[in-house]
Amino acid sequence: VQLQASGGGLVQPGGSLRLSCAASGSFFSINTMGWYRQAPGKQRELVAVFTSGGSTNLADSVKGRFTFSADTAKNTVYLQMSSLTPDDTAVYYCNANIRHGRNFPAVGYWGQGTQVTVSS
Repeated sequence: VQLQASGGGLVQPGGSLRLSCAASGSFFSINTMGWYRQAPGKQRELVAVFTSGGSTNLADSVKGRFTFSADTAKNTVYLQMSSLTPDDTAVYYCNANIRHGRNFPAVGYWGQGTQVTVSS
């Protein structure tokens, strides 16, 4: 299984970026898929997650600014980030918990990380 993330970069405060992450490979199902971020000197934190039941959760710090969506047919999730501030600067990691069989527990996978820098 591979998680291929893309879309990071440098943006000015107030700007927008869109991240995408696609899961590829052979697997039975995806339990959850989403984004975490880690700023320098800070712990990795959840930004947004999509569950197989169809629900999505966004961190309070990004609600109203970030929009999270999923294309289940493409095993892809998207994070549209708007009104970005320097506090959003971090490495953003795609995460998925994937099952390799009906009776198998989910296994966690991480993408390679994509840098988002918000600076003037």
